[in-house]
Amino acid sequence: MTKHIFKWAVIGLSATMLSGCALFGGGSAGRGTDTRYVARDVDTLYNAAKDRLDRGQYKIAAALFDEVERQHPYSPWARRAQQMSAFSYYLANDYNKAIESSRRFLSIHPGNKDAPYAYYLIALCYYEQISDVTRDQKITEQALASLGEVARRYPNSRYAADAKLKMDLVNDHLAGKEMEIGRFYQRRGKWLAATIRFRTVIEKYETTTHTPEALMRLTESYLALGIPVEAKKTAAVLGANYPGTEWYERAYELVNKHGAT
Repeated sequence: MTKHIFKWAVIGLSATMLSGCALFGGGSAGRGTDTRYVARDVDTLYNAAKDRLDRGQYKIAAALFDEVERQHPYSPWARRAQQMSAFSYYLANDYNKAIESSRRFLSIHPGNKDAPYAYYLIALCYYEQISDVTRDQKITEQALASLGEVARRYPNSRYAADAKLKMDLVNDHLAGKEMEIGRFYQRRGKWLAATIRFRTVIEKYETTTHTPEALMRLTESYLALGIPVEAKKTAAVLGANYPGTEWYERAYELVNKHGAT
C-alpha cells in the first residue's frame, strides 16, 4: 500500500495561491524558523505548508497546517488544513498524531463530505502498524474495527472496496496468530488448548487461507486427546472442502494410522 494513496487529496485541497518561497527566502530553514508563531495571512501560511509537503518535509508541513488552523480558525482553509495536517503526519509515520488530527476533524465536522477520508485515514494508520504474528495483535484488532467502520458507514464510497480487501488481509493475519499459538501448544503437548485455537480459526476465520491447516491440526489434536470420532469428522470436513490438498492427505493418513476410519 503506497504512501501516496491520498495524492488526489493533496491536489484537491491545493489552490492557486501565493508562492511560499518568500516566506522562507528560498532556503531550507529549520523547523524552529518555519513554525515559530508569527502572524501570517492564511494564503501565505497554507501555501508554505503545502510547499513543505511537496518537498517531503512532512513533520514541518504538519506543524504549518496546524498553524493555519490555529491562526485562522474561522477561515475556510482551517477545515482543509486539518485534513492536510493529518495526511502529513501519516506520511511522516506519526500515526498517533494523524489519528488525533483526523478525529478532531470528525468531531468538528462529523457530516462533512470529506468525513469518509478521515475515517479511512484513521484505519490506514492502524493498518500500517500491524505487527507480525509473534507479537500482540491489539493494533490489528483496531485496524479491523476501523476498516469495518469505513465499509459500514460509507459502503458506496471510493474507500469501501479497499477497506473490505484490507479486512480480508487483517482477518487472515489474525487467523495466523491463532495458528501460531495453536502450534505452540501442540509442541508442548497441550492438546486441549491447541484445539481451542484451531477451532477459533475454523469458526471465526473460516474464509482465510489458514482453515485447511487448522482442520488438519484439529484432527491431530483430537487423536492425541483420544477422540477418534471427532478426528474422523474433522478430517471428513477437510476432505469435503479442500480435497486433494496436502492438509487433507496428512489428515487422512493420520486417521488411518490411528484406526479411526
